[in-house]
Amino acid sequence: MLSCCICLGYINASANSNPSSDTTALSTKEQALAFLDKQTDLTASNFWPNVHPVFFLQNLRKNIENPLSIYEGRSTNFCGYAALSYLPLHDDPLGYLRFMLEIYKNGKAVYGKEYFEPSREIKQAAGTLSFKGELDIRPADQLWFMLLADHFKGYLNFFDKHYNPGDENKTWAAVNFAKFNRMVRNLFNYKVESIGSDLVRPGLRDPVEYLSERLQTGNIALFVNNLDLYKKNHTQLKFAVPTHFVILLNITEIDDDTVAITYWDYGGKTLQRVSVSFLKKIIFGISHITPKKGHA
Repeated sequence: MLSCCICLGYINASANSNPSSDTTALSTKEQALAFLDKQTDLTASNFWPNVHPVFFLQNLRKNIENPLSIYEGRSTNFCGYAALSYLPLHDDPLGYLRFMLEIYKNGKAVYGKEYFEPSREIKQAAGTLSFKGELDIRPADQLWFMLLADHFKGYLNFFDKHYNPGDENKTWAAVNFAKFNRMVRNLFNYKVESIGSDLVRPGLRDPVEYLSERLQTGNIALFVNNLDLYKKNHTQLKFAVPTHFVILLNITEIDDDTVAITYWDYGGKTLQRVSVSFLKKIIFGISHITPKKGHA
């Protein structure tokens, strides 16, 4: 079984988007919900036969009302796509919503720099995934994750580029560190400064200071070894490879070698107390993600 990630012209949707400048699109939850309230005549899509319009809209509303609830599903490799979804759902939910409605209605759409026209296999499979926990009843998330996995490719996907049933659990859906950063840049037009890699840790002398400073100016995505993150005994590291993406929300120093970290993962917030040395060992990649201010 592979771990979660082995190891988020654009439809100018946002109220503040400005196509004449290099600016990250921003909008509010209120704007997105007001737009969603107007979607009273959405009919079944000819392109997504297994995504019911009522459940599709319900799923979108839940994501906008509670962005932290988005969940990659049990035993899937969708964690990278779920983690990047944190960004538009918090900063530009209206842009995300308009794209999702466009792709549902027309079977193709543009988001940021990317043109999406998913394969027939993806259109047939979205809405049919089962035994994935809450993802089973979230057809819009199935569509979104599978769409991204079908479109973006990295070296981990080289031998499995075309979807077959069950590939959501395999390398077809895997996300490496460079691919994650590329998706964030191309889809949402953020500035991404990254350190680390799929195999070599960043080697920071003081990761607590580094992470604390960057949390003041943007979002932080971490590429970590989650097999060790969730072990009760943190004294031994047996699998020194990154396997998962999380969004760091807060880090607080408790004493000289202990910190409390709060991060988004698996559909909600987690608060965990770890040693600084352990933190250094589990982090392989750090992405500092900030909106672009743009220029005239």
